[in-house]
Order: sequence, then C-alpha cells, then structure tokens
Amino acid sequence: MSRQTPLRFGVNYIPSKNWWYSWQDWDERSVSDDLDAIAGLEMDHIRIQILWPVFQPNRHFLSNSALDRLSSMVDMAHARGLSVQIAVLDGWLSGFSFFPAWKDGRNMFTHPDLIAAEKALFKGIADRVGSHPGFLGFDLGNELSVLVERGEACGLSEGDRWAADMLGFCADLAPGKFHVNGVDHCPWFWDTAFSRRGLANTGSATSLHTWTKFTQALDLYGPLGTGSVHLAEYCVELANAYAEDPARPVWIQEFGASSCWMSHEEIPEFAEKTIRHAATCRNVWGFTWWCSHDIPPHFSDFDPMEYDLGLLTTANEVKPAGARVMQLIREFRTSQPMAIDRPDALILPDGLLGEPQAEPRGWQFARRYMQCLDDGLRPAIVLESRATDSAYLASRGIRNLIGNMEAGPIFCFSTAMSRHRENTQKIATAF
Repeated sequence: MSRQTPLRFGVNYIPSKNWWYSWQDWDERSVSDDLDAIAGLEMDHIRIQILWPVFQPNRHFLSNSALDRLSSMVDMAHARGLSVQIAVLDGWLSGFSFFPAWKDGRNMFTHPDLIAAEKALFKGIADRVGSHPGFLGFDLGNELSVLVERGEACGLSEGDRWAADMLGFCADLAPGKFHVNGVDHCPWFWDTAFSRRGLANTGSATSLHTWTKFTQALDLYGPLGTGSVHLAEYCVELANAYAEDPARPVWIQEFGASSCWMSHEEIPEFAEKTIRHAATCRNVWGFTWWCSHDIPPHFSDFDPMEYDLGLLTTANEVKPAGARVMQLIREFRTSQPMAIDRPDALILPDGLLGEPQAEPRGWQFARRYMQCLDDGLRPAIVLESRATDSAYLASRGIRNLIGNMEAGPIFCFSTAMSRHRENTQKIATAF
C-alpha cells in the first residue's frame, strides 16, 4: 500500500550544553552547533520543550527574553531545514516536575484562572512564531497524563474537555499547523487523564510515546523480543482502532532506549526493528527519537537511564544508533516503505484495557496481539462495538475478524489464519 506523503523523521531536542536550563543560560553558538549535528543526521524536525515557570513566571506576565530565545531557535532550526514542534505546558520533563509557583494548588485542567493563564502563554508564543514557516505546531505539553498519575486530579471527561478546548484554541491561534496532545503510554494502557477515543479524534494527529521500559514490554519480552520491537506497531494499530477517521495521522512522538535497559550493541538493532515494523502500519506520520543528545554527566539527580538516550554525544559525535537511524532515513528516501494490507483484525472488547486488576496493566489484550505476530499474522485491531459495521470495516480494508475465547487462548478463524499465514511469514521473518 503506497503512502500519501513520505515518512517524517526527527528527534526530541535536548541541548547538549545546558539541557533545557538553556532557556535561562542561553548559548546560541552551542544551540547552533547542536542543530547542525541534528540536520547532519538528515532529520526534518525537532520537538522542543519550554519550561513553564521560565516562560510564565507570573500568570499575567510572560518572559520576553525566553520568548526571544524561542524565536531565535525556530529561526535557526528553519534555516537548517528543521521544523519545530513546541511542547508548552511542561510541568513534567525527564523525571522532574516544573510547575510555576503561582499555580498554588489550583488544578491546571479544571480551574478557570489556570486555563486562562495557559491560553495566555500559548497566545504569547503564537504571536512570536505562530505563522513562522519553521513552526510545525503546538504540543499541549509533555506527557501531561503523568501529572495526573502524580496527583493532578482529572477524570477522563474533564481531560477530554480540556484537551479539546486547548487544541481548538491552538488551531485558532495557528491555523493549518500540526497541533497534538503528547501524552505518554498511560492513557493507552489503562484509563487515566484522557480517553483513548478523545486522543484518537482531537487535534491534528494521534501522538504516541512507545517506551518499552515504562510499558513493561521490556520486562515481559526482553530488549529485542516480539513485544518490544513491535510495541510501536501495536500502539499504532490501537490508535487506528479508536480513530473515527480511517486516515487519521499517527505520530510516534517518543521512543528510545538506554544502556541501562539493553546493551550498546542492541540499541541500534532495537531502533531499526521498531521503525521497520511500525512503518508497515497505515497512517504513520513519522518517528521522533528521544532524544537528540546525551545529558552532560555533571548535571546531578537525573535518573541514570536519562543520561545516554541521545543519538549524539554532548560533543555532537554520532553514536551507533544515530548512524543506524540515518541509514534508514536515506534508505526510505529512495525506497519509501509500504504499509501492508491487514485484512484480518483482532477484536478488542470495549473497556478491556481499563481493567485495573489486569497485571501487568494494559497487557491483557496486548499479549494476544503479540501472540498473533508470533503465529505469523499481522493483524489490525477493531473495537468490538464496530465489528458489525461493514462500511467501517471496508474503509480499513478489514475482511476477517479474529475473536478470542473467553479466559482462553487466541482463537483465529481458520480460513483467515491459513490464508494469511503464508503471506505474512515472509514479512515477519524479513525483519
């Protein structure tokens, strides 16, 4: 199946010299060198993080110096062919919380004064870069679902209402740009912060953070096992199942690997297999590795795994994983990967993922999907509530449904399995 547009490739930019403390200790030469190195990997975009209290130290005051530096970064990135996605409400980043002091216990998702202040920050940024050709779009914030997990109370209906309002506001501020809600895996593996239907149907695309460690894929399957190297593929198919629009773009916005989780030699292989497998899915917009650069070792108190997630060293040297991803970019530029047909779909019972008693959380269904892969079948996913909608199934090219026995093993209709196994076995073994 041919793609409408080429796959996009980028990185979550982490400044090599001053991390995101760079907004306060700005070193334009260092940032310029970093962007040169990222462009040298043949990336086409970066996702960047602002620190909320730095940009908005008072709810009625925005920092002009921080906005100037942001504008300069967008200029520099654009000059190197890099589009810039700006994650704004970064109360959570790399293991630390960054709430402004003036928040003072008020809920960022429900309190009217907080929401008004948030919108003022988005407007201030849009006034500076909203129409810039190098501005890709807004991300509401980095993994806001983590904040809910850490006590920022927000029910699914409240989260969906807030996200729809904010994404609509972003679209008004910067029409035609690519606005998303960059949550982590939590809402996709259990019910928290935002509903899966909401995430799959608001904003410009569905963004996914497919971390093997935090989803427990690493513990269940190992660094290069089925559930790890196919995790992004599974998450894309899950997002496709919840989307009303069969052509809804899906962005693998964060994925990566630390040497705390796997050997240095395994990381490039993990990166390649993840990309190749997920590229077989419909609707994939692009891949954005976390992150561009390692964190300088003199910065203290980060989790040990955070320090070496980069494709580049702090001296802008290309690491083996960076070289491998660059090779894939070059390959895909000359030979665009094809999305495969998935005429067989695994039925997801509505509400199954939200069962709190299932351990590890969210894997009751995911393990069934991975078993299909091990059996040589590359399925789509369809919600049980849509399994009788023939027009919908036809729009996704689904012809055969795969059910599951209650409290038993996977049951695949024999006609679908026998017909499809031979064709998919070549695909499954090619990677």
